[in-house]
Amino acid sequence: MKRFDRVLRNWRIRKALPHLAKAERLLDVGCGDGELLRQLGRNGVGIDPRLAKLAGVPGVQFVCGNFPDDLPAAEPVDAITMLAVFEHVPETNKPAWPSACHRLLADDGCVVLTVPSPRVDAILAVLRFFRLVDGMVLEEHHGFDPGEVTPLFESAGFRLVTHKTFQFGLNNLFVFTKNA
Repeated sequence: MKRFDRVLRNWRIRKALPHLAKAERLLDVGCGDGELLRQLGRNGVGIDPRLAKLAGVPGVQFVCGNFPDDLPAAEPVDAITMLAVFEHVPETNKPAWPSACHRLLADDGCVVLTVPSPRVDAILAVLRFFRLVDGMVLEEHHGFDPGEVTPLFESAGFRLVTHKTFQFGLNNLFVFTKNA
């Protein structure tokens, strides 16, 4: 991961952290290098199909695999994070993800996710061409539109609490709570 990739990752984490203050147990989907779980210092699970061997984080189980199929059986979590992940899910699989989140969350749980705005792909392509970033898998964005997020999560039983843009309008933060 290049320096600029880390800057972008840390920026997303800073936007997510205030919404995770009450979460005792967390599931970080697409956990990457585990930085969010390290910073939170809480119990939880990080899952990522590209997971490299990570140094242990007390109270955290890292799983190399795909969400939700490869998750080990566990008690419900208080929060699920998906930072720069949902745009990589193939269109046919997208409806299953919010449903899985609903099933895995405690009754008062929340989902915190970030997704890029459509114009980000062109910017990242230029940054990748100049080798300023390398952690982005642009070909997996599947022509993603952030407008898809709210209807998908609402149809699975969630209520939108927050939708904000950040990174100069190039990224979106969504926070959903589980409807009882």
